[in-house]
Amino acid sequence: MPRLRILAVVAALALSACGKGAADPFVGFGPDPKLPAPDHNLVPTLNAAKAVGWPKGAGPRAPEGFVVTRFAGPLIHPRWLYVLPNGDVLVAESSTEPVDPKTITDRVANSLQRRGGSLMQSPNRILLLRDADGDGVAETQSVYATNLKRPSGMALVGDKLFVAEDDALVRLTWTPGLTQAPAPPVKVADLPGGPINHHWVKNVIASPDGTKLYVAVGSNSNIAENGMENETERADVLEMNLDGSGRRVFASGLRNPNGLAWQPVTGVLWAAVNERDMLGDDLVPDYMTGLKDGAFYGWPYSYFGQHVDDRVKPQRPDLVAKAIKPDYALGPHTASLGLAFYTANAFPARYHGGAFVAQHGSWNREPLNGYRVVFIPFANGEPSGQPQVFLSGFLNAKDEAQGRPVDVAVDSRGGLLVTDDAGKMVWRVAPAGS
Repeated sequence: MPRLRILAVVAALALSACGKGAADPFVGFGPDPKLPAPDHNLVPTLNAAKAVGWPKGAGPRAPEGFVVTRFAGPLIHPRWLYVLPNGDVLVAESSTEPVDPKTITDRVANSLQRRGGSLMQSPNRILLLRDADGDGVAETQSVYATNLKRPSGMALVGDKLFVAEDDALVRLTWTPGLTQAPAPPVKVADLPGGPINHHWVKNVIASPDGTKLYVAVGSNSNIAENGMENETERADVLEMNLDGSGRRVFASGLRNPNGLAWQPVTGVLWAAVNERDMLGDDLVPDYMTGLKDGAFYGWPYSYFGQHVDDRVKPQRPDLVAKAIKPDYALGPHTASLGLAFYTANAFPARYHGGAFVAQHGSWNREPLNGYRVVFIPFANGEPSGQPQVFLSGFLNAKDEAQGRPVDVAVDSRGGLLVTDDAGKMVWRVAPAGS
């Protein structure tokens, strides 16, 4: 049987498989995770949970003492969040779009994305959600901005709202109280885009003093198989001025950086990063790390420090020698996306200063991994203590995805907001009675 047909058959079988959930929910977690030997299988594991949505009245589960409410929904593939100073909440709606299936890889990718509920015509808009009476449910939902190309991360500086799109950074004007942007978006800077644009999701955060922007851009491949010439300013966090000038690479070798957040004690910029695939079910763990200016984190030549990926040709031992080990592993193939430090006071003290991470869930691991929001305690600005599952229940008893968490944000009253693209919701978690 020809190799491509074998791949197609195995892919179809794998897509129909049903996982049983991770035996160890925190395998590959921590500052020094146990890393197995690479598993160089000819055919990788393909095991995406089928997106089925939430039954009526159902939702994710939080720890005892917390209440989960439907803050907003149903929406159209809600992804990234931003809480405005007046308490309004912005949510970007965007999605992966079908690619012309020219190869077996394209066909498998389309099947995986469709099964996971994320393959559709992208909504390409930002909604404004308003909870005027403070009951934890948004009474109004308005289309705040359109004319956008797969918007993701957002950052407000003064009255300027910066939005990271598929291939550009754009700017909107924000006026408190308005439910619609008063003018169309204005381009600030081009960002790496097509024609391949393997990791199209981009994020942006402003420096605490409002003078700089930091933009996260994912790689254009798994391990640079499309050529390093197609990776310019990718797998990086870029720094630039508010007008797009002064652009430079702040940190590099980050395969697919997503969530960005300032650590409240140290003032260090942290990122949640998705690592590479096809080295086995328990390799390589995604991670979060504080970013050092000018540092290199290994991609594509090594992972989790100086573990060499011998699939990458040519090798670069000079860069591997410089690779910095990330601060904290978040488990293999968890697709860790949104990251937020808890800086409010509504939650119990044990949560103060710690990190919430949205794990969108695996598509290439047996058993499934992720599909939850985890909490990592911090002390003195560093991870400290055991990780905890904070929001669960996204998988049903059949290992189907009722929802998939994407981003997390702390709202103006100290509740935790969570976008759920497959479930079409924004959830709010808060202590009972608050």
